[in-house]
Amino acid sequence: MEKIAQRLDALREEMRREHLGAFIFPSTDPHNSEYTADHWKGREWISGFNGSAGTAVVTLHAAALWTDSRYFIAAAQQLEGTEYQLMREKVEGTPTIAEWLGKQLADERDKEVGLYGMNSTANAVQQQITELRQHGGLTLRTNFDPLQRIWTNRPPLPMRPIVPQPIEYAGEDTVSKLTRIRKALREQHADGMLMASLDDIAWTLNLRGSDVHCNPVFISYLLISTQSATLFVHEEKLTAEARQHLTASGVATAPYTAVAEGLRRYPEYNILADPDEVSHTLMQAIQTNEVIRESSPVPMMKAVKNDAEQRGFRQAMIRDGVALVRFLRWLKPAVEAGGQTEMSVDQKLTALRAEQPLYQGLSFDTIAGYQAHGAIVHYEATPATDVPLKPEGLLLLDSGAQYIDGTTDITRTIALGPVTDEQRRIYTLVLKGHIQLQMLKFPDGASGTQLDAVARRGLWKSGLNFLHGTGHGVGSYLNVHEGPHQIRMEYRPAPLHAGMTITDEPGIYLEDRFGVRIENVLLVQQYMETEFGRFLQFETLTLCPIDTTPVDVTLLTDNERTWLNDYHQMVFDRLSPHLDASDRQWLYAATRPLT
Repeated sequence: MEKIAQRLDALREEMRREHLGAFIFPSTDPHNSEYTADHWKGREWISGFNGSAGTAVVTLHAAALWTDSRYFIAAAQQLEGTEYQLMREKVEGTPTIAEWLGKQLADERDKEVGLYGMNSTANAVQQQITELRQHGGLTLRTNFDPLQRIWTNRPPLPMRPIVPQPIEYAGEDTVSKLTRIRKALREQHADGMLMASLDDIAWTLNLRGSDVHCNPVFISYLLISTQSATLFVHEEKLTAEARQHLTASGVATAPYTAVAEGLRRYPEYNILADPDEVSHTLMQAIQTNEVIRESSPVPMMKAVKNDAEQRGFRQAMIRDGVALVRFLRWLKPAVEAGGQTEMSVDQKLTALRAEQPLYQGLSFDTIAGYQAHGAIVHYEATPATDVPLKPEGLLLLDSGAQYIDGTTDITRTIALGPVTDEQRRIYTLVLKGHIQLQMLKFPDGASGTQLDAVARRGLWKSGLNFLHGTGHGVGSYLNVHEGPHQIRMEYRPAPLHAGMTITDEPGIYLEDRFGVRIENVLLVQQYMETEFGRFLQFETLTLCPIDTTPVDVTLLTDNERTWLNDYHQMVFDRLSPHLDASDRQWLYAATRPLT
């Protein structure tokens, strides 16, 4: 595309001026966010690829983009017509960034590579330094951002208002949270910490914003010492209620851009700075006697939901379920009548959710993928790709909403009419994995990696697999993707404990044919305690029928069929009091037992 070629030309002119052989553009921002404000979408601007994960690398004569399996198909389409080469991560034969740069710059005079240190964590920069040194003796420069010169219409930093999160939904006040954080810091022999993660800050201070699309967070830093806490933020964004809340909680404020100066004036002997959270540039600005480079204690605290947060999730799921039932009742007749597309059903579902009390917006952009588009894991329909829906085949619909009392995330794959034998078999195998994980009992402290194979076992037996994670944490009116716990093949040591929320979303994707994914949000609960310790189980929070029309019942075990029937009975019991007669009648039919 011409505009990408023009941007690359402008970048390379700056690289020549700065004697750089290459420049690396990660997807992150100064807060290591998964989803970033438009101001920091430099990788998207320079490459044209808009997925949430990826790294663009540009030399004077070549360009490449690395991304994971969720975006292989979408990235190939979006990079078409540019000089970018798609690098498929974790696929055999794909070089690392350092390996590729080592070969690209082998005969070049300029061996220095650029990477803006404010937008990359300390650990990411150190890893890149090590790998570049190993592959061609390349060096890394971190104090230059070419986008400040060439991105002429760059969006400004967002300036949207910040408001308090009511204590009835937060369940714990800010003073209590700061007290717990300081106690955890003392256990790590730390006098204080710099917090850069936006959802950690929002949770700690019981504040919410809207600076990042679909994520109720605000751009800021939080510096905590033994006796004080300072929020570095654009202070004009604070509402009167937010200012009053911070004052009552003993939290001072300072300008967002003054965080480096705040670090220089930090009075304590040492400070904890998580190298996977704090940027390389800010890590370099710390001048204390000792920097404790350890994981922040906050993500684990935030992951365990208190009683008020659990109650909020359950209430949010009821309202979300009501919207979903109304949508599903409408969907198939609307498709049969004609005129519906991927984008129109997305708009319909969003409108139905918006009618619900406490609705604040989507928790991520809806994925509505019909037939072949369902095989694109993070597909998002656009006017250029939107296709009409027909009364046949499968629609994969992955969506979620933000409510003041909870965050939802659900995927349903829906048969719009007749399906093929292959679609029926794949759908049922995915459903079996989905059910098997939710029926699991496991020891307290087990990691998600130890649970992951349960959801994949039947798929592996048939020679099938998916490369994305099986489950992720979900925030309490916060980010829809929340760690540190996950369920995935790759090793993640974070333990699972009672009170954590996590998704269950196995899937199979057959390129150019169709995709299937089924997802519920779960709550980790106590199961029993024996001489062998405490054991846990899952409570299913999501309330929405699973389409049984594409199920091959002969492939389900008795236990799996019983689980599905019990789940559908729960969905009916909890949603029916909130539905009118026609919606209730539809739900009764959609949740009738499988025999």
